[in-house]
Amino acid sequence: MTSKYTINGNDLDYVYVNQYDQNYFPLEYLNITNRKIISFGQNVSGSFPISNLGAGVNFSNSVSSPKADLDTTYKISGVLASTVYYTDDSNTYIRGNFSTPANNPNLLEYFTVTQRSSPAQVGLLTNWQTVNTNISALAIKTDGTLWAWGYNQYGQLGLSNTTDRSSPVQVGTLANWSTVACGYYHTAAIKTDGTLWSWGSANEGQLGLSNTTDRSSPVQVGALTNWSKVVSGFYHTAAIKTDGTLWSWGLAGSGQLGLSNTTSRSSPMQVGTLTNWSTVACGRNHTAAIKTDGTLWTWGGNNYGQLGLSNTTSCSSPVQVGTLTNWSTVANGFYHTAAIKIDGTLWSWGYNGYGQLGLSDTAHRSSPVQVGALTNWSKVACGQAHIAATKTDGTLWSWGDNQYGQLGLSDTTNRSSPVQVGTLTNWDTVACGYRHTIAVKTNGALWSWGRNYFGSLGESSRNILEVGSTSNKLLTGF
Repeated sequence: MTSKYTINGNDLDYVYVNQYDQNYFPLEYLNITNRKIISFGQNVSGSFPISNLGAGVNFSNSVSSPKADLDTTYKISGVLASTVYYTDDSNTYIRGNFSTPANNPNLLEYFTVTQRSSPAQVGLLTNWQTVNTNISALAIKTDGTLWAWGYNQYGQLGLSNTTDRSSPVQVGTLANWSTVACGYYHTAAIKTDGTLWSWGSANEGQLGLSNTTDRSSPVQVGALTNWSKVVSGFYHTAAIKTDGTLWSWGLAGSGQLGLSNTTSRSSPMQVGTLTNWSTVACGRNHTAAIKTDGTLWTWGGNNYGQLGLSNTTSCSSPVQVGTLTNWSTVANGFYHTAAIKIDGTLWSWGYNGYGQLGLSDTAHRSSPVQVGALTNWSKVACGQAHIAATKTDGTLWSWGDNQYGQLGLSDTTNRSSPVQVGTLTNWDTVACGYRHTIAVKTNGALWSWGRNYFGSLGESSRNILEVGSTSNKLLTGF
């Protein structure tokens, strides 16, 4: 028997409740047959009276996973307007809505984005140029405009609010954005005039604004106009100037800033005095960079050998990886690293619990190991525990964790060696997020797949559902 509420034919399996404030609204006659309330989340307090479960069920802060079979119709009242309802495995979400024109407490907003295990196009536009993602996602179009979607609790989308978005929304009105980097809860970007901007969470100073105040819209970092490249890690940021100097700021608990200590910084600090840095990448707690002479350097946390130094000892200043001078590009995951040499070979090291090193096993490595024997790798990106890479022939390949279909292989089976994503040969650039992947094709089309964490896949429909009658009325146009 199906539930009273079905969205696009998907029967609702779960209800997830979070309490954030004291604005209550009634949710009447929630009829979910043979389903469970699986969690009341964090920051929960107060009483949630549920019919047939007694006079009331009290939940204190951080209590999770109270379970009860819902075999009949239950009335749930005292639920907050900011409540989020997580439904079934297709990643349908329902959110309590208190901002509709009628301000009707019996209206629920829902948006549907199916968790995808194969690439699906985001919209119909073909003017996307580059994309970067972590939990949130930001992308730049060929006209220089900046767009954002996904998780936004700390304002990391730059939209002057903290509302999650499940489809791309333009950040401001400017059309001079050049590059963008997504951290876990923060974002940094450079404009064509060489200025550096940041927004989102600043709890560890990762915005570089000399304080720890969160920002929900772009704020310029200093007044300089010579920033060239920027990357964001879990809670730290690194950037290179046009003069080849390297700078870092944010959390330094594992030495990931490269400043010879573990002191966090809230403004950009130069890493050493050299002026020959070419590219840089940030992981969860480690950093890697390549110099113009082709040497590779790493520093920060090294608990799984992600620094590639043949040990698991953390370093708080740059240390050269081997002696080779032919490194071309590098990417960092949570605890793993991948890099391509100028000869087109691909190498990886660090944590390998999901096979994300692509070495046909799950053994960690503390020094670079070649992935296969091919010499035609072009670009590589690392997610939390998966990797995606393009070859010079335009094909796209992926491996590692695939719990949510983030490999794009039409299944959820982990892979420990590279597997081609489809058969197309027109992939241009790829970015790996928390448990999803986003890519741009040579025709400028944007594609995404994997877990739709708070809309991170960038495609959804927004509708209003009226609750409280035997026949629910779908309202549109809000």
